[in-house]
Amino acid sequence: MKNSGTFSLRAHGDREIVITRVFDAPRQMVFEAYTKPELVKRWLLGADGWSLPVCEIDLRVGGKYRYVWKNDSDGREMGMGGIYREVVPPERIVSTEVFDEAWYPGEAVGTIVLVEHDGRTTLTQTILYNSRETRDAVLKSPMQDGLTVSYDRLERLLDSRGREALSA
Repeated sequence: MKNSGTFSLRAHGDREIVITRVFDAPRQMVFEAYTKPELVKRWLLGADGWSLPVCEIDLRVGGKYRYVWKNDSDGREMGMGGIYREVVPPERIVSTEVFDEAWYPGEAVGTIVLVEHDGRTTLTQTILYNSRETRDAVLKSPMQDGLTVSYDRLERLLDSRGREALSA
């Protein structure tokens, strides 16, 4: 992928993870790919062999979202959801995050910021956890691998050939 080298995931402060990635697409398109269920289901899949059969998004302050991923070979599922705290199209989304089978205590708060410059959009996602220990446990998880693969899919969706399908 041409922009896979722009992916970064790092610890910040005591309780945060900051993720960045640049996409060759206008900010509005990236925002739509993050907020329209029919598009999210095409890229936010993690490793190959997983699907996203449940993708519900009520994009408004106080609205809820819900994702359930399914391993297509063995049927295992992983679900999560949260509540939108702030929605500023097409530049900012703040929401909570809680997994069905919580593997860390409490909820996290994620902030996505999209900044466009010369037709390219930098996505910065900051996730705030309840403790340094939780943040460090997440850093040791396969999160980075899943995000890398997912963002590569998103880049393909946003490329010039995928833009037609995106706007259809």
